[in-house]
This record gives sequence, structure tokens and C-alpha cells, in this order.
Amino acid sequence: MTTVTALPTDSALRELEAEAIEIIREVVAEFDRPALLFSGGKDSAVLLHLARKAVWPAPLGITLLHVDTGHNLQEVLDFRDALVADGGHRLVVAEVEQWLADGRLAERPDGTRNPLQTVPLLDTIVEQKFDALLGGARRDEDRARAKERIFSVRDAFGGWDPRRQRPELWNIYNGRHAPGEHTRVFPISNWTELDVWRYIAAEDVALPSIYYAHDRDVFERAGMLLTPGPWGGPKPGEALQRLRVRYRTVGDGSCTGAVLSTATTVDEVIEEISVSRITERGATRADDRLSEAAMEDRKREGYF
Repeated sequence: MTTVTALPTDSALRELEAEAIEIIREVVAEFDRPALLFSGGKDSAVLLHLARKAVWPAPLGITLLHVDTGHNLQEVLDFRDALVADGGHRLVVAEVEQWLADGRLAERPDGTRNPLQTVPLLDTIVEQKFDALLGGARRDEDRARAKERIFSVRDAFGGWDPRRQRPELWNIYNGRHAPGEHTRVFPISNWTELDVWRYIAAEDVALPSIYYAHDRDVFERAGMLLTPGPWGGPKPGEALQRLRVRYRTVGDGSCTGAVLSTATTVDEVIEEISVSRITERGATRADDRLSEAAMEDRKREGYF
């Protein structure tokens, strides 16, 4: 069982951590069946670490939920399962493959399954009767996420309407919702990618190995370095090459790329992203390049 460590010494991180823990405690107190979206990525790993701290020394009574596209990198799935087993957590996995098999979903022509996560997510929320979902989304990732409140009410169809957002003055959060609605909650909304990594360093938060530089077979497509897998590739004309890379974000392998890197430690990663001018999603997520409003369109439909 992972132990809970002391607060980091940096005052800015202390404030961010305190805010996140207060938000998580508010969710535990205000909602009956909360869940925590857990993909095994760095943001969800930090969120789980914070949730453990928020309820310590009690065990975490929040279900973990992962929408698995079937195109996730194996290293991330192995890390997810090991962390869940170590913490004794309850994990619910909504597999996109099941929705494809029974006809509730159909494969997209471009082969990416990231946009297909919305329907399994919403169906599972209804099936499990979740009334709040804790997520690791941050405002610095995308303009649409920058527009969303920390407590974001979703309608009975899981949709997000920016015009229905509630004011959050003096850290007062309103989780009231009508029958059939639920609330998405983002405790690390005010964090940046650099904050996340500095917190990982301060708290020694474990991550999948692919977040650090390693040698990997990749091919280039639309300016991104993708890994071969069940999602396809390389196509004719896409040369496979072995490069030293790491991932800044994880997700569906068909649309999540790696970046060239020599950063093999947390400190080296922090140094690397300190000079980066592109967010991790902007640099490595093809699904966000579909249109200027790609993320907002998906969020309106019920996406994370």
C-alpha cells in the first residue's frame, strides 16, 4: 500500500494541493456516488494521489472509472492495474470494444477511437448511478477546458452547456443537480503541466515508464510520431524508425504521439517542459487538430 507523504515545501504547490484536497473533500461530503476518472496517465495519477490524501487515514471510497478504447498503450494499462491492485481500489472499466461488438458504436473511417469514448462513458454513468465524476483536466490544456468551471453540471444527456455554468466566488462550489444530471469536478483545473510535474517530483508520484525517454519504434504521420499497434500503421510511405522518445500525455494510440526527448528523470522532464511553447495536447494529440473547436464540440456531447 502506498503511504501518504508530507506536503511539498514549495508554497505555490502547497496552495494548489490544499485547493485540490478541499475540492475533493467537498465532493465526498456533497455527493452520494462519486467516481474518479482514471486512465493511468500523469494527471489521473496525481488526482488519485490527492484523493488518497484528502480522505487519509480512511480508505478511498471512490470508484475509479476508465473508458478503455482498446487502443491504449500496454505500459499504461499495466501501470493502471498495478496501482489499482496496490491500493485495493474498485475499478470499473468501460470497454469501447463491447459497444462496437453489439452495434451501439461503429468504427470511424479514420480509425481513431478517442471520440468513441463518450457513449460508453455516459452509459456507464447511468448504469453505475454516479452523480459526480472527478477528472484530471486542466485549464492550460485547451481553450474549451479553460472555459469550464471546477464544478461543471452536465444535463441528463451528459452534455455541457457553457451558458449554464455557475459562478464560483470565494471557493464556494454548487453541486446541486436535478435527477438524471451529474457533475464533473476538476480539482487540478488551476494547475499547469509544469505544476503537475513539480508535484510529481515533490511527492514521488509513480507514473508509467513511457513518460520518460526510451527507445521506441515510431513512424511519422501529420507531423506526429506514432507507435505501431492494433490501430494500424505504418502505412505505405511511412517509414518505421527507432528513436529516443517519451510521451507528454497518454491516450488512444491512433491519435496520441510521442516527442523526441532525452529526459529520463523527473528533473530532466521539468527542465524540458519549462522551455516548451506548446501544450502537451497541442503537441501530441491529433484528435484536437480536427477543428478549432474540436475539444469543445466533444465536451458539449459529454466528453471528459
